[in-house]
Amino acid sequence: MDLSELLAKHHQGDFLPTIADPMLQLIMEADVEGLIGAGRHERNVERTTRRNGYRERALDTRLGTLNLRVPKLRKGSYFPGFLEAPKASEQALVAVIQEAWIRGVSTRHVDEMVQAMGLSGISKSPVSKLCKDIDERVGEFLNRPLTGEWPYVWLDATSTSKSTRAGASCPSRP
Repeated sequence: MDLSELLAKHHQGDFLPTIADPMLQLIMEADVEGLIGAGRHERNVERTTRRNGYRERALDTRLGTLNLRVPKLRKGSYFPGFLEAPKASEQALVAVIQEAWIRGVSTRHVDEMVQAMGLSGISKSPVSKLCKDIDERVGEFLNRPLTGEWPYVWLDATSTSKSTRAGASCPSRP
């Protein structure tokens, strides 16, 4: 895309997303070239491995979702550092969704909560998949074998006494 097209899109409000995607792609290409010791299609004795196509990766940003093509290698692996950071936020989002589910928040409200966090939302199918792990762990806990002795304390009492000190009173508690 040439500069005049980018500037024309600037007036439509999508200049930054249009330029962010190609810039990140250029950064990955340069990073891979440095990693393997040769440019794309370049014959070089210092080359450590070869490229092996791309894998698609969506990157959610404040600018919107960027669709990136992450280079793959035949030997070893490459994953750009700027894609590592969302893992922590993705884990936080999963934790929030699971906590909401445990507290009985409806799928519709989970979707509204995710949208309030600035994301595009989430349907009930991914919520169910995320919470399946919780169901499995709870099922394992409930169905675990109980062997041996399990000491416990059972308290069952009521109190009706009131303090008669001046100015102080304690209500009855069952």
